[in-house]
Amino acid sequence: MADTLSHKLIRSHLVGGEMEPGQEIALRMDQALLQDILGTLVMLELDAMGLERVHTTSSVQYIDHTLLQPDNINADAHLFLKSACERLGVWYSGPGNGISHPVHMERFGVPGQSLVGCDSHTTAAGALGMLAIGAGGIEVAMAMAGEPLYLPMPEVIGVRLEGELPEWVSAKDVILELLRRHGVAGARNCILEYHGPGLAALDAMDRHVLANMGTEMGATASVFPSDAVTRDFLRSRGREADWQPLAADSGCRYERDELIDLATLEPLIALPSSPDKVVPVAQVAGEPLHQAYIGSSGNPGYRDFAVVAEIVKGRRVSSEVSLDINPSTRQVLSALISEGHLTALVEAGARLHQPGCNGCIGMGQAPAAGRNSLRTVPRNFPGRSGTREDSVFLCSPETAAASALTGTITDPRTLAMPYPRVREPARMTLSDNWFVPPLPPERARHVSLLATDNTPPLPVLNPPPERIEVPILLKTGDNVSTDDIMPAGARVLPLWSNVHASAEHTFEALAPDYVARARERGDAGHAIIGGSNYGQGSSRENAALVPRLLGLQVVIAKSIARIHWQNLPCFGVLPLTFADPTDYDRIEQGQTLVIDDLPRQLAAGGRLQATLDGASLELVHELSPRQVAILTAGGVINWLRQRGTSSTKESVS
Repeated sequence: MADTLSHKLIRSHLVGGEMEPGQEIALRMDQALLQDILGTLVMLELDAMGLERVHTTSSVQYIDHTLLQPDNINADAHLFLKSACERLGVWYSGPGNGISHPVHMERFGVPGQSLVGCDSHTTAAGALGMLAIGAGGIEVAMAMAGEPLYLPMPEVIGVRLEGELPEWVSAKDVILELLRRHGVAGARNCILEYHGPGLAALDAMDRHVLANMGTEMGATASVFPSDAVTRDFLRSRGREADWQPLAADSGCRYERDELIDLATLEPLIALPSSPDKVVPVAQVAGEPLHQAYIGSSGNPGYRDFAVVAEIVKGRRVSSEVSLDINPSTRQVLSALISEGHLTALVEAGARLHQPGCNGCIGMGQAPAAGRNSLRTVPRNFPGRSGTREDSVFLCSPETAAASALTGTITDPRTLAMPYPRVREPARMTLSDNWFVPPLPPERARHVSLLATDNTPPLPVLNPPPERIEVPILLKTGDNVSTDDIMPAGARVLPLWSNVHASAEHTFEALAPDYVARARERGDAGHAIIGGSNYGQGSSRENAALVPRLLGLQVVIAKSIARIHWQNLPCFGVLPLTFADPTDYDRIEQGQTLVIDDLPRQLAAGGRLQATLDGASLELVHELSPRQVAILTAGGVINWLRQRGTSSTKESVS
């Protein structure tokens, strides 16, 4: 039978389960990607497991989020992570190397291999023909310890690209078009597999843009073929030996089909404050502008910066606008310097920042309150920029550059200049000088973790009670993100490795009194009610762990985003959905939820009977028997201890 490329990649890594959509499968992970703010928790989890050396072939810890150092906390965390890498056999990519996703593609990406990362945008590596999946840190820790990655078998959506992009339209507009059509949950538990003749004109970093932002649609992964474009990318970085051709079989069938004629697209923009509020740029042209921000994993390629440089070259950015340039990697920055583009940007009035995530995650470059900021980042959730009352639009580099020149939101097609077509240099030199390779085992065992007051050991979690009787402490609306649950930004993000300190900021924008009310309940527990797509966005596991420490026992929602749904039982929180979604409307904060005989009900199947202030309420769980065992143990670490093993590869082979 003709196979999609996604099915081929899954089958070659399958170690358990049936490849039927919705059924739990287990996948062998070849590589692991860690970023700093969640990598600290991963390292603490591996330490709690008693692991001595990771089993993934290439595990890499990147320092890309915590680059601002207003005090000692971030610098201390870097030393902790470096020591953990040396002890466990992990590559260390220090500050200045750049954003994990494009750096990983440049240095470690291999077509046909699997990758799991504690960052939702790990999906970007699918641009090279990898099976790349974002997950919570605890699941990444398990994969590094030799366990498979478990997830529901996704459906595969075939996205056929035809035609060629018009002038002033680029890859960002393609993914914004998909978000316009299908919304932020339109690919939940799906893989987006791109194919068709239109692919030939998209280089590897264009594909990175699409694969990166597939996660904004809820996609488990995005997959591209490994073709001549992929080969050129690896050749330019001296890694052609890692290339192999990969493609779907002719005549394969997808569960769903999508067609995009690239020639029909126009410049698009996502309005505040959701990636799927997409309209043509022409529709909002003329709106005032305060900031234009170029960078992030959402547009990390050389051409994404070079095209901006060509647009503003010999011109002057509007005095009303801050044009912020945030190079993605050391290699991209070096190429921009050698090709003269950095000079053009600086002379036009741009501000230059160090390679890293920075403004995308609210670590610097926060805009003025209520002023419009155009950004090439992947997300514009409320407050994510670092400014709570922000007004962030998502757009292409072309739209951001044109608008920076005019001082208002501008359709780039209206500029009185020819469209600059730029390509990255034929040689993008890589160097291992800025990486610290894994130590050999005989040296690694003598390394001690450089723990700090901000990296305390993880607390022990208790199993859930057999009878849950808790109040509804919080009711939220649709599309609540993990940014809403556990905020980022320069004020809170450095505290993420300290679950006790970060707990004070839980839900602070949505429900400022949540923490105080949760602490009043203490171990007696509480429940949260969510709307559709609860927990969308970042894979940050502390959005599950920290509320659990505050007493959260149950989340009930119309639907729960995949990664957050998987994170919750890993820390002993029961994720449920309504059998009848209209029941959401009759629930009020303060009502009492009762679930009797929880172990029996979980073992009996997917339906649970509960009461709400005495009235019957039917709920659904989609947990596998393995997840039920993890939940009832009080989380993954307890479960592993009960198994009497520190997870070795032999235990799952």
